Amino acid sequence: MNRAKGIIFIITGAMLWGATGPLIEWILSNYTIAISFMLTIRLLAAGVGLLAFLKITGTQLTPIWRQSYWFKRLIIFALLGMLGVQYSFVAAIEASNAVVATLLQFLAPIFVVIFVSLSIKKWPPRYQVFGIIGTLFGLFLLLTNGSFTNLLLSPVALAWGIAVGFSFAFYTLYPGSLMKEWGVLLVVGWSMLIGGVVLGSVSRIWQSDDWKLLLDWKLSMLLLTVIIIGTLAFVLFLSSMKYISAIETSILSSMEPLTAMVISVIWLQQVLENLQFVGALVMLVCVTWLSLAGNNKKK
Repeated sequence: MNRAKGIIFIITGAMLWGATGPLIEWILSNYTIAISFMLTIRLLAAGVGLLAFLKITGTQLTPIWRQSYWFKRLIIFALLGMLGVQYSFVAAIEASNAVVATLLQFLAPIFVVIFVSLSIKKWPPRYQVFGIIGTLFGLFLLLTNGSFTNLLLSPVALAWGIAVGFSFAFYTLYPGSLMKEWGVLLVVGWSMLIGGVVLGSVSRIWQSDDWKLLLDWKLSMLLLTVIIIGTLAFVLFLSSMKYISAIETSILSSMEPLTAMVISVIWLQQVLENLQFVGALVMLVCVTWLSLAGNNKKK
């Protein structure tokens, strides 16, 4: 029963996260809204909403701040994990499109392999090397459509895409002990609020000219939709780890780019070129094989 719950959580969360990409892309294409402004509103609203829900249900919100070990880890996760994933993802969408940004997120397993290899000071196993090579080959097809002289992404888009993969790897690896000690909702709520406060302070959101854009009811409703489904996606993704293995989580999260692709084709009329589509499939297959091979190796 718990395993079925975990599978439902990760599939639903992955599909919701995949759906946020095209929504954000449409907003950025039709409104001159700054990424920092949009994300600050999103993080603050979601963080306050989650913490308010926890308070109403009787959860103590502040004990985590009384223990220096845990609040330091919370701040690190909030800035490098939560804010890192969200900002790099939206910046990658703005520089390319929702499908490419979501696919580049699947570079995360490569960074996980590199991190583990460096930490234990050993070369990765052969299956991981082959998986990395296959993933990078798929990425080459995605970025160039098979032409060595034709880069379909700007260097800025590629840089943000790599940042998405790196921050998503950190987001997946780092908060395990935090969530086990304090619960998913509390960690996500505080990390969103912290990320929003820091980003809003750095960007001086109170001086922004984008406040007037919120008077447009269509934009306000779209932002509210992104906030709700994006927050649910984060909560469901992290919650699934309590019931299923990280292997299954990484495999089933392939619903993200598939969802983004379907919505982008239907709504935004975006279609990948033939070899780009092949590259996307190669990336998904290699990431899945990396996960399965790792699981078999452990057994």
